[in-house]
Amino acid sequence: MRSDDVREVREISLFSSMGEKHFDDLLKMAYLQGFPAHVQLITEGDSADFLHILLDGTVELFGSSNDRETTMFIMRPVCTFNLSAVLEDEAYLMSARTLEQSRVLMVPAENVRNAMDADPAFAHAMVKELAKRYRVVIRALKEQKLRNGVERLANYLLRANEQTPEAGKIELTEDRRTLAALLGMTPEYLSRAFGKLRKYGVEVHGSEICLTNLDDLNHLAKPNPLIDSRTM
Repeated sequence: MRSDDVREVREISLFSSMGEKHFDDLLKMAYLQGFPAHVQLITEGDSADFLHILLDGTVELFGSSNDRETTMFIMRPVCTFNLSAVLEDEAYLMSARTLEQSRVLMVPAENVRNAMDADPAFAHAMVKELAKRYRVVIRALKEQKLRNGVERLANYLLRANEQTPEAGKIELTEDRRTLAALLGMTPEYLSRAFGKLRKYGVEVHGSEICLTNLDDLNHLAKPNPLIDSRTM
């Protein structure tokens, strides 16, 4: 990697406390690469040869079985994905593809495991990262189990609204099929759910969603910090 890339990687919280030699060893045969949209990075069932860390862009994690496919998570920077497969030296449980132009750091899995054994600071950082990923999974599972489809969509829109620069106006970054799969519903049900949210101030204009009555939408969605918070 270029020296500028190495400096950028060094500042990532996963690596910032590592010893210099262990950091250098970790990055041997590592790649920081840009990818266009719709490139498959990982195929489920393959051996976990690399730890992937998303630095820029958006990546979809998805699974398939019996000719069915569904979106599991949408990943945004800075985050790892399929970390547990790397640590356990097992097969990837999910596939991954870019949804937009993205930059991904790929670190050889064996280097990661060796650094875990050699550098306590890195091991500590990896445990914290694994705990974050685990909590994301638990929140997603609780949402699927405890909310109906309309409630899941309403809370998704409220979370998206918190991240938008202009409150009340959301630009969807996923296509409707991907969003439906992420929320655990069919595209047809997603359309009906948007229709049911009209009376709560949700207006759909292509990929732009306007939220004109946040009080009513909040009353319907009943956000829960133990499901929706991204900091707990």
